[in-house]
Amino acid sequence: MDMSRRGFLALAGAASAMGLAACRGNGKSDKPEDVKVNPNEYKKLAIDDSAWNYDETNDCYYQLGLPYCTDPAAGSYESLAIYVPGAYFKGEKSGSTYRCKIAPDARVGSFTPKTAPVVMPINSARLSAQSCPTAYSYDGLGTYLKKGLVYVYAGFRGRSGGYVSDSSEQYSGGAPWPVVDLKAAVRYLRYNAGSLPCNAKRLFVFGYGAGGGVSACLGALGDCGIFTPYLSKIGAAMHDADGKSISDRVFGSASWCPITSYDTADSGYEWMMGQFADDGARADGQWTKALSDDLATAYGKLVNELGLTGADDKALRLEPVQDGSYLSGTYYDYMLQTIEGSAEKFFSTTSFPYTYTPGRLVDPAFPGDPNINSDSAVEIDVMTGAVEDASGTGEKDADAAADGVAAASGASSSPAGAAAADGSAAAKSGDDAGAGAASAASGVAVVQSTVYNDAESYVSALNGDDRWITYSPSAASVTITSMWDFVKHCRPAQKGVCAFDALDRSTTSNQLFGVDDESSLHFDETVATLLGDNADKYADLKGWKDDLVSDWAQDIVKLDSLKTDMQSRVNAMNPLYALSGHYAGFGSCEVAPHWRINTGLFQSATALTADVNLAVALGAYDGVKDVAFTPVWGRGFELAEASGDAQENFVSWVTDCCK
Repeated sequence: MDMSRRGFLALAGAASAMGLAACRGNGKSDKPEDVKVNPNEYKKLAIDDSAWNYDETNDCYYQLGLPYCTDPAAGSYESLAIYVPGAYFKGEKSGSTYRCKIAPDARVGSFTPKTAPVVMPINSARLSAQSCPTAYSYDGLGTYLKKGLVYVYAGFRGRSGGYVSDSSEQYSGGAPWPVVDLKAAVRYLRYNAGSLPCNAKRLFVFGYGAGGGVSACLGALGDCGIFTPYLSKIGAAMHDADGKSISDRVFGSASWCPITSYDTADSGYEWMMGQFADDGARADGQWTKALSDDLATAYGKLVNELGLTGADDKALRLEPVQDGSYLSGTYYDYMLQTIEGSAEKFFSTTSFPYTYTPGRLVDPAFPGDPNINSDSAVEIDVMTGAVEDASGTGEKDADAAADGVAAASGASSSPAGAAAADGSAAAKSGDDAGAGAASAASGVAVVQSTVYNDAESYVSALNGDDRWITYSPSAASVTITSMWDFVKHCRPAQKGVCAFDALDRSTTSNQLFGVDDESSLHFDETVATLLGDNADKYADLKGWKDDLVSDWAQDIVKLDSLKTDMQSRVNAMNPLYALSGHYAGFGSCEVAPHWRINTGLFQSATALTADVNLAVALGAYDGVKDVAFTPVWGRGFELAEASGDAQENFVSWVTDCCK
């Protein structure tokens, strides 16, 4: 079992070795010893080697609608499609389908049928349920198959439950079912490893927004005991036909702007951005301003319990300044250095004159299901992550802002772009390059481009009337005066206090932690504690409602259909549960060895804190071989890349991980 080599720091020096051992025991692994089992228990999951379809034009074998568990709650979601490079099989026509045998001597790109990795997308920024494809299209698959990868498109239940087709029978959704279903898909592929032309141990997951958060959970929470009753409930394969246990550990996890660690999502948002705002819900005299400050303070204290360490093994901690705000210490310095480093990479890789063009973003983003088309896709605001009105009027769905955005399939991110947060400063110093028109479902969306003649005009645009960022070409260095200034100009808070666990339970995150008929619930224990402890103080301020205390207190003790408590469900959506000694699951899970985490530095849908915490914790965890963490300067909540096409870059990364 992998264990953090700096584990004792994770308890901030407060726990004894005996206490730590007790914590580890609470989160025991799913992975059982091989015992005598019924070898035919999962026989119905065996793949039919005579049922392959063949696309001769593109040399692709595929099967659709394969159930990946024996007792699915919603079959249209709990099934998958497999797409295989044609060279990997020797196919013999058998009626309308093909009987296939593995071609052992084949090679596509860098891979053979014995070495080919499997990639599995999580194709939803807001954790909408993902159906298994019911029709075939090769569009977009060539990016993966032509490089020798096997592409698996697995359905899963989303952030809410629903009803089985043509039935009044209700199925459960929400946490942790999206992760559970995808774990079952992983187990299905391993159960059928002997029939598939791939190395089933080399399984990579990738996603964006809330789907990126699920990718991170699959990467960190392999064989985690939290999921055992859920996997058993749906009949996921726990052993193969020979009785050997099957693992759901993955080989690599990639994510863009992941939304994760919901236990600190609200407090992290206030520490990173909210505490620097002074309007709306954060205006003086509003009770929510006091809550914002209290959440920021709570986050500062929590960071010191996570045991995060930098590359030099130095503990990353926050310290209070004169007014009590946690805006000093090694953690603060690390955050500021991360931002400056991203800016330095931008200047070192960008040629001037430089044209910045915001991307046209839609969700979903990845190929595999032709039933998803422009009519069912939604456009997303690159700053806030909110869904745009289809008419092009710019109206936004505020609830969707909580859970992400992604770049359009096939669209590449421009080299790390830049503009002032509101675009005005960029327009003052740049030259208008005109506008490009992109067709929406109805109406036209106009995308404005801006040209910066040189680095000086670009920095001037960022600074506006304040001199907060400087760039030295000779030293190739960037200096930012403070995180406060960066947030003010480039990443202002665009969401209210309790950005994820909203006061009125209106976000998609609230839906994620709903329970069946109670489809939207509070889940943040930090908020619940603050409300209970500070109700008298808040009551003296504007806007307070007395029933908020009971609302949170009642919700966070709700149990789901398997009698699992809210805190365990929140843990199941948190990769740090396995990576930090602050949590009971520390050291108990099988963690992926390869990681890729990209985030747009200018987006305000989430805080940078979750991305940094995940990358830092992974860097300190034994068994993790590499962590490619790239905060991309100037990009928003999208498939953010420093250069090139996101999907092509992902395929190159997968190939490198397999060398």
